[in-house]
Amino acid sequence: MPITNVEKDLDALTMTITADFPVPVTRLWEAYTDPRQLELFWGPPGWPAHFSRLDVTVGGVANYSMTGPDGTTTAGYWEFTRVVPGELIEVIDGFADDAGVPNGEMPTMRVAMAFESTDDGCRLLTTTWFNSLEELQQLLEMGMEQGTVMAMGQIDRVLEGLREFAAGKGTLLEELSEVHVRISRWIEADRDTVWHAYVTPELQKQWLLGPDGWRMTECELTLEPGGTHRTAWAPEPGTEGEPFGFEGEVLYVDAPRRAVTTERMIGVPGPQNMNDLTMIDDDGGTLITLLIQYPDEATKDMILGTGMVEGMETSYARLETMLQDD
Repeated sequence: MPITNVEKDLDALTMTITADFPVPVTRLWEAYTDPRQLELFWGPPGWPAHFSRLDVTVGGVANYSMTGPDGTTTAGYWEFTRVVPGELIEVIDGFADDAGVPNGEMPTMRVAMAFESTDDGCRLLTTTWFNSLEELQQLLEMGMEQGTVMAMGQIDRVLEGLREFAAGKGTLLEELSEVHVRISRWIEADRDTVWHAYVTPELQKQWLLGPDGWRMTECELTLEPGGTHRTAWAPEPGTEGEPFGFEGEVLYVDAPRRAVTTERMIGVPGPQNMNDLTMIDDDGGTLITLLIQYPDEATKDMILGTGMVEGMETSYARLETMLQDD
């Protein structure tokens, strides 16, 4: 997590976020001015961004939208008021409609992003000025601070490069908040191939088995909003354990990039998880990312304590071998 400090000044109506990175200023500047890199971290987890326009010049405009787990979209814009290459970007930041037209009923903010070199790399100071205390409180209540912090927590893997971040490292676990975790796995295959193996029941039965000694007894999936999924496993003879399974609903699909589902254990009453699967193709491979939102911290800790990540790694390794053999 690159963020080292978040300071809110209610008298000055500002919020300043300090973040440090182990890369030169030029690398961080590139990430903030390349739309394809920027959209990998600008939206907070669960709300990935897409930039349809990014004109980083004085008077230029950026238009972006973010898509939530249920397919809901929210749009915004930046109007660039000052640009000093490699040093400073200042914008008017506001909400917009789907066509990119500014929404005059919502607050705007002035934002300055100052880039500076440090002995260990570089620092980014992001200062936001609000028009009034009421607007500041309104935006904080909407989750602006938490969303910004979680979004900036995604920059490291972009700066490092997705292959360098994940390839050869097995299944990676990041705990993002009390209820959010992100699980990442690099697969040496193109995204279309990985997606097909991930959403095709006949193929899931070949790799999505967890530890050795288990078999899949059920696998049903209707991959469309409003559809359902159900998957169950049982131990092979001689393997300890009890049969179990998961079921849920499909909330959103953007094939072959993203699928969001709910998940609950079959036959166990109680709250459910939300699983947000994304796949990013890069440098000849695919980064699988699974963002899981648990109902509470206790449930998160209990499930992670079952050895879930280790079981996922066994499955992912099996998937990669299966695809390479093909």
